[in-house]
Amino acid sequence: QVQLVESGGGLVQAGGSLRLSCAATGSIFSINTMAWYRQAPGKQRELVAAITSDGSTNYADTVKGRFAISRNNAKMYLQMNSLRPEDTAVYYCNAIRTTALGSYNYWGQGTQVTVSL
Repeated sequence: QVQLVESGGGLVQAGGSLRLSCAATGSIFSINTMAWYRQAPGKQRELVAAITSDGSTNYADTVKGRFAISRNNAKMYLQMNSLRPEDTAVYYCNAIRTTALGSYNYWGQGTQVTVSL
């Protein structure tokens, strides 16, 4: 079992920066992949960035060069620079836990990011 809690969201002007954090508790040592998703009102939830336990990363085209995902033990971060109004969304922490019994998907409660003009 894994619990995920996001923090660091808020209101920022276009061009500004925010750093999101995700704290994982529970069976943290079995987490293989962690990721950030976001969902804007009326839109589908989309993958923003992902990171594996060996440090491999992947980014959505819309955030490449602006966002950076990182991981340190049970903490995951998303450094967001050069923010744009279209980045406004609820950002969710996601984790995949792989054990001998199978793989399990976990989600945080979300943190709101609002980028003003």
